Order: sequence, then C-alpha cells, then structure tokens
Amino acid sequence: MTQALPFTPDLEQKPIVTPFFDEPTNTISYVVQDPNSKKCAIVDSVMDIDYAAGHITYDGADRIIKYVQDEGLEVEWLIETHVHADHLSAAPYIQSKVGGKLGIGENITIVQDTFGKVFNEGTEFQRDGSQFDKLFKDGDSYKIGELTAYVMHTPGHTPACMTHTIGDAAFVGDTLFMPDGGSARADFPGGDARTLYRSVKRVLQLPDETRLFMCHDYGPNGRDIEWETSVKEEREHNIHVKDGISEDEFVKMREERDASLDMPKLIIPSLQVNMRAGKMPPKDDDGHVYLKVPVNKLK
Repeated sequence: MTQALPFTPDLEQKPIVTPFFDEPTNTISYVVQDPNSKKCAIVDSVMDIDYAAGHITYDGADRIIKYVQDEGLEVEWLIETHVHADHLSAAPYIQSKVGGKLGIGENITIVQDTFGKVFNEGTEFQRDGSQFDKLFKDGDSYKIGELTAYVMHTPGHTPACMTHTIGDAAFVGDTLFMPDGGSARADFPGGDARTLYRSVKRVLQLPDETRLFMCHDYGPNGRDIEWETSVKEEREHNIHVKDGISEDEFVKMREERDASLDMPKLIIPSLQVNMRAGKMPPKDDDGHVYLKVPVNKLK
C-alpha cells in the first residue's frame, strides 16, 4: 500500500534550479535558489577521485563554489538525498568554503551500522549520524529563504533515501531515473525492490506538473544527458514503473536485473567516505589516510 504524501505541495513556489553534471560519475548536482532572495541549497555534490592513484581533487565542487560566489548566493543547506555508492560527497569541502548545514535522512544510522561492520570500523566510528548537522524524518520541513522544502522518506535503493520537494521541484536521488532509464538498483545491503516500488509510487502522487530532478543519467541508447522530467512524464512513460505496471511485475524485473549488475566502480571509497558525511577516515599511525578494501564482503 502506498503511503500518502506527508505534506501539501505548493506549486506556486518555483525555485531556480541550476544543474552541474559530473561526467566521470554521471551525477547531477544542483544549486536550488529562492527566487525572492539570494538564499540557496546545494544538493548531492561530488568530490573527484582518481581511485587507481588514490588521488582526491575538487574541480567539480569548485565549479559549484564559484557559481555560488559569482551569483552572491548564501548557502543555507547542503543536502544528501542518500548515502551514495557511486561517487564521493564534497559537502564538507563546500561547507568549509561557503557554509551551510549538512542534512541527510535519519536512517543514515542504519547505513552506518551496516557498513561500519562491512569495513570493520572500530568503536571510534560513530553510528548515530552525528557527523551531519541535521537528520531528517519523514514529513520534516526546512527553509531556503522564503521557500519551504519538504522531506519524504523514499527507501528501497537504500534505507536512508529521501526525496526533497521544494515548491514545484522535487529532488528524487536514485529513487527514479529519466523515463527511458527506469529506476535504480535495489540490491545493496538494506535495499529492497518492493519497498522501492512503493517509494516511487509515493513520489508519483505529487502533482503531474511537478518538476523531477534526477541524481544520475547515463544517456540510454546514446541520447544526450538529461536530468529534468515531470511526474506526468514518469507516470506515462517510465519503462519500469509507469502506470499499469504492477508491484509484482516490477519486483520480478528489478531483482532479475539487479542480479546481472556489477558493483559500482567507486562503491568501496564512496561508502567509507559518505557514511562519514563526506569526510575521510581518520589518519593512520603514519599520519596518512587509507581506504580499506573488504574482500568478498559486498558480493
């Protein structure tokens, strides 16, 4: 059964949404601005990593920072829609340059407990979400200038996935892809295809004209990269969850498809960093930072 929306959408509010595409990870980050002020939020930022070389850079994050500074914007929030398994968050780096509070869904604690065990983190790794400034519950709201943002729990891809609806715009994380891309996988620890279907249907209760912004796009069949669609377009054309596709049909498709997928290339560094709110693990005895590779523990 699909849960009702925990808020009433306000389509009269129309945030200014500026996308930033990260080609190496096919991630889209966003600056979301109140049109009546200079207040903004940054959604799903990316830190660059050359994994083979163990080298971290911030070129993508610096593009966002430059945009914010050039436009004279004030960052109120840094939002993570979920704990990403395919890219590293740049939120702490951006926060150190332009401020803002860092928020994620309250079920980050489940993710931290799960992957704290996978990576054999010691008791010094806090599993209470305290690395973040705000842990959102279903139905919570927050302000971006005069805009009111509402938070909706949409698990299935991960336990901590949240959709953030800001006026006529909703940021869905990996809950949905563009209509020709379908939906995200649901086979990570804590994921569940049936739960994902119900979360998608919850998102698609938003008004038809609601703008939906994707966290990823891979340009299926060679088309150009896209990141914005609508509830109406998803309901009519999404290849996995359009109207008329049943829950059981979706679960069968999703589970069969997931069984054929390889793990994301950056899952090992991403999870270790993102469960720490984008911070690196503590330095080792020699003063350097190391990332662990768990053998035969993820698949």
